[in-house]
Amino acid sequence: MRLHATMDIAPPRDDPHPRGAAGSARLFIALWPPPALAAALHARGAPARVQAPGRREAVGRLHLTLHFLGTVPRERLPVLKEALCLPFRPFELRFDAFTRWPSGVVVAEPLSQPPGLHALHAALASALAVLGQGTDARAFRPHVTLARRHAGPWPAAPAAAAPLRWCVRRYRLVESLPGPPVQYRVLLICSACAAASMPGLRTAGRADAGQTG
Repeated sequence: MRLHATMDIAPPRDDPHPRGAAGSARLFIALWPPPALAAALHARGAPARVQAPGRREAVGRLHLTLHFLGTVPRERLPVLKEALCLPFRPFELRFDAFTRWPSGVVVAEPLSQPPGLHALHAALASALAVLGQGTDARAFRPHVTLARRHAGPWPAAPAAAAPLRWCVRRYRLVESLPGPPVQYRVLLICSACAAASMPGLRTAGRADAGQTG
């Protein structure tokens, strides 16, 4: 089955005049959880506040980065927007691993990494390479950052806690605006319009489908 991507050029969410450098933008590509899932992830990160000094991420800022592009000249934005809206097969992520990395960053990591996630990551990497656009050289380790500068061990999730499920059907190109506080400006939203008809994928209309975003 042939998939088609749809593209939505998103307006600035807050300040219509970007606060970054006049001729450049600091960009990344990310999956953005829907509000209900973001709230659930944020709630799982609550111990970061009560156990040790640190900084929790605001619920509206939670995301899973696919590629960090760094600082890009603004005149390249139209070309990037055109090249980065790619068709992809929707996939499901399940989060039940909440842990503290040695750097003090508390993250939620997927229970498993479906082929669709890595296929999308690879397709975007190829599109960026064609444009000569560099990305973060570190190995891809999908996660959602919940808190930073957390000191101390992270408690295991209760045995009865069900994994948080996310049916991924879109991704975003986002500009990071300098703060404080740092804010995000969505430049582009891309989605696969054939998502609900994919065989074997639970759709948003079913009670057990998890969150769609």
